[in-house]
This record gives sequence, structure tokens and C-alpha cells, in this order.
Amino acid sequence: MKTDRFTYEGVPTPCYIIEEDLLRRNLELIRDVSRRAGVEIILAFKAFALWKSFPVFREYISHTTASSLYEARLAAEEFGSKAHTYSPAYTERDFDRILSCSSHVTFNSMSQYVRFYPRVEEYNRLYPEERVSCGLRINPEYSEIEVDLYNPCAPGSRFGMMASQLPDCLPAGIEGFHCHCHCESSSEALEHTLQHIEEKFGRWLSRLKWLNLGGGHLMTRKDYDVERLVAILKGLKERYPDLTVILEPGSAFAWQTGPLVASVVDVVENKGIRTAILDVSFTCHMPDCLEMPYQPAVRNAETVEPDAVKRATPEENVYRLGGNSCLSGDYMGAWRFGHPLAPGDRIIFEDMIHYTTVKTNMFNGIRHPDIAMLHSDGTLEYYRRFSYTDYRDRMC
Repeated sequence: MKTDRFTYEGVPTPCYIIEEDLLRRNLELIRDVSRRAGVEIILAFKAFALWKSFPVFREYISHTTASSLYEARLAAEEFGSKAHTYSPAYTERDFDRILSCSSHVTFNSMSQYVRFYPRVEEYNRLYPEERVSCGLRINPEYSEIEVDLYNPCAPGSRFGMMASQLPDCLPAGIEGFHCHCHCESSSEALEHTLQHIEEKFGRWLSRLKWLNLGGGHLMTRKDYDVERLVAILKGLKERYPDLTVILEPGSAFAWQTGPLVASVVDVVENKGIRTAILDVSFTCHMPDCLEMPYQPAVRNAETVEPDAVKRATPEENVYRLGGNSCLSGDYMGAWRFGHPLAPGDRIIFEDMIHYTTVKTNMFNGIRHPDIAMLHSDGTLEYYRRFSYTDYRDRMC
């Protein structure tokens, strides 16, 4: 079917819609940064893993990053190349299969290295043409992330090794470092992070083959200083010419590439607060809104501070938006609309592709939004339409 990209008229709700033109815009920018800076940029599945879109991605990038066996399998089986894999703790059950799906494996601790590196040695001996490169995750004890939920370098973090925990001579087979310190961060934050990495870990960098600077580099955001990013990465390469530099953003690939389209089901009022109940749920389908928290933009509506809904007159058309679950806190807002809301009205939540599509759940058995790609010619292709059996088959 074809639909209008501004109203999505005729599309049954709820539905996540990825717009191919917007996705390609991001991919072109990321490829340009990779080429100009001389670094490799790979896709982090933790933010985006819609495998039916991988043919588009493969036109621009070659590799992906995984944090589990299932993500590593997705890389090998659906993306078509082996994963750069890191896990906080590999398990006996999964590690051998992870090896077969990975080109790089990063250990979070020295105990994990001691436990599993002999298996890497054996794998590389048996399959020299599929050799796996090993690294350690480092913690530079620095991050500009303000929300502890997303800060991997907060005091007491379970992620990575501090410089004081590393021996002067790195263990056998360690060829790289992996570091993740950012979340929707700027190029300036990366510059500051590199200063701390080089200060604390510089004596090892010249001995390594690769340095993975993790994700959180939101280079596709409008106000991101891309030229500064390129200059920072070029400078790093000049200081360490033999070092392969890798970035693994997630959100940057899918940033502002499409909405979650919902509908009003009912409008209720309590103590003067009007809430439009939708056919979607914040806790099920937009969990980061409640976790971070943040109030998403709604098309053709003005975002206002939440308490405005308590003071607004009916003529102001200010509403909370409520999810259709039984969780009391499944609501956000407020927003001001240009007209009174009524059942059947469309509510279009902007920028709802990254992280949402990988973090959704089926709490309360609420209908999961369909997932579709809006192609450049205006044709809507459904990637997945969910049903009762999807809910039933998750249970036992």
C-alpha cells in the first residue's frame, strides 16, 4: 500500500514506521565520516536490530556489534558478517557458539579472560582462516553521562577494567581495548574521553591492533559537530598510526528515521486532568520515556511542562497521553493540541525507531505495534504484523 508520510493515512495503528529516505540519509553521513576519518563504524544491535532492513545497511557498512549469543547469530546469519562481540560475562553454555559467530571478542574482566581465552586459542588453531581477535574492556573512570542508568563509568560500575587493574605486560592474545563511555553524546565529549583514555591507558595503546570507542556518538543529530569528530579521529590515528579505530553507535543509525503511529481510544478526566488513552503503551512500546525519563515529541502538538495539564482550561486542549496498560504510571505529558482530542484521532510520536523496537515487551498482552518500512516511492512494506500467537508463544 501507499501512504502519506506526514499523516500515514490508512495505516492501521499502532505501527512503527521506518522511512527509507531518512535511514539512507543517516547511513550516508556515517559512511562519509568513516571514509574521511579512516575509521570503521559498525552498527550496535542493542539500539537497532530490524534484520529485514539489513540489505540497505550493507550498502554502507560491513560489520555489526553484539552483546549476546543471539545478537552474534543475527550478525552472522542475517547481516552476513561476523560480529564484534562484548558481553559483561560470557557463559559456558554460549561461549563456543559465540566464537563461531564473532571476528572480535572482548572480555570484561581478567577472570573472564582466564576462563575463556584457552577456548579462543583452540578455536584459532582449528580454524586459522576464521581467527578471532581478543580484547579487554577498559574503564577510564570518566563519562559525561548525567543519568546513572546509562552511565557505564559510574563509581562501582560492573563494566571494564581500570588502568590500575591491568598488568604492565598485557596477557597473551590481547590485541585490542574496548571502551564505552557515551550516550547520545557530542564530539566534544569524545575528545574529553580520549584525553582520559590516553592519560590512563596510553602506555598500552601503541602495542595494540585495535581500539573500539564504543557507541553513543550521535553524529547524525542536527547540532552534532561532525567536522570536529573527523578531526578528533584523524588526530588519534596520527598519534597511533598502526591502530585500527572502531566506533559502534546504535542510535546514530536510526536517529529521526520514523515514528510510532498510534490512535486515541478514549478521553477521561479526573480532577480537571484530561488524559487521552491510546492504543499503545509507554511501558511496553516506549520504555525509555519512563526510564530516562523524557517526553517525546508529538507531531502537530506542542510539548508543555507536565504540570500544565493541571492548570489548563478545556479550551486550551492540553492533555496527558496514557498507555493502555494497567500500570498506574503508564502515562506522560502534557501536550497542547490544536483541537479537542477524540477517539480515532492519530497521535504520531516522533523518533521512535532506535531502542524502542528492541526493548518492547508484551506486558498485559497489549497488541504489539506492527513494524513497517516506508520506501522512497511511498510504498509501505510491512516487516512484521504481530498477533495473539506472538504473545501466547512467549508464555508456556
